[in-house]
Amino acid sequence: MMKWFELGLVVLTFATGITWLLDRLVFARRRARQSGLLEPKEPVLVDYSRAFFPVLFAVLVLRSFIAEPFRIPSSSMMPTLLIGDFILVNKFSYGIRLPVTNRKVIEIGEPQRGDVVVFRPPHHPDQDWIKRIVGLPGDVVAYRDNTVYVNGEPFQYGPPRPYQGVGRGSDMTGADLIEETMPGRTHQILETRRPGGFDPGEGEWRVPEGEYFVMGDNRDRSDDSRFWGTLPESQLRGKAFLVWMNLDSSAPGWVDWGRIGSSIP
Repeated sequence: MMKWFELGLVVLTFATGITWLLDRLVFARRRARQSGLLEPKEPVLVDYSRAFFPVLFAVLVLRSFIAEPFRIPSSSMMPTLLIGDFILVNKFSYGIRLPVTNRKVIEIGEPQRGDVVVFRPPHHPDQDWIKRIVGLPGDVVAYRDNTVYVNGEPFQYGPPRPYQGVGRGSDMTGADLIEETMPGRTHQILETRRPGGFDPGEGEWRVPEGEYFVMGDNRDRSDDSRFWGTLPESQLRGKAFLVWMNLDSSAPGWVDWGRIGSSIP
C-alpha cells in the first residue's frame, strides 16, 4: 500500500510539474499571441497543475528524503511501540535514497546496534515492517533460553517484573517486562509464557556483510530474523525516532496524549 502511494506521489509530482513547465515555456506564449492578451485564461489542467505541483513536490521531498510517517499495526515491538502509534522515520540517517527504487545515492551513516528501523522484508517486499537491529555485519548472533548472544557475549538483563499493559497493550498484561542492555543501548522487552509447541526461534546465525539481524522487542510475538534470516541493507527505509500520534479506542477521545512526542529508545 505504502509503495503504491509513493509511486503515485512521484507520478503526480512529475506530471503536474511537466505540465506546468511546458505551458510556461511553450503553450502560454502561443495562447497569448493568438488571443492578443498579456495574460490569457489558462486551461483547467494547467491551472490545477500550477496549484498542486508545489504542494506535491514539497510532500515528495519531505517524505522521501527527510521524514516519513508510519503506523504501527502489530504488537511485535511492545512495550516500545503500541498498536495505534504513528511514528516518524528519519529517511537520511543511513544515506539518501531515491523514492520507489530505494537505491542509495549518497552515503551518510550506518545503522547501529539497537536502532529501531523500518524496512521491507525480503519475503514481503511490498510491506513495511519495524524491528530493532541486534546484529551487525560480521556478527555471530545466537538466541538461547531467552538470551541474546553476540559474538559469544550475552546481553545483560534486569529482573523481570509484571507488565501492566495499558490501552492497546492491555492484551499483554501478565507478560514479563525486562530491561535488556546491549553494548551502547538499554531498552525494555517483553517475554510471555509460551504455550506447548511454540517455536522460540532459538539458534545461531552469522550475519553476512551488508546485512543485519533484527528482532522485535516483544520477543515471543515477533516474526523476525530468527525465522526468515538476515535483512539486506538495501531493504532499509530509515530509523524510527518519534511517536507523533497515538489512536487508542480505549482512551478518552480515542487519543493517548501521554504517548505523543515520546522518543523511541
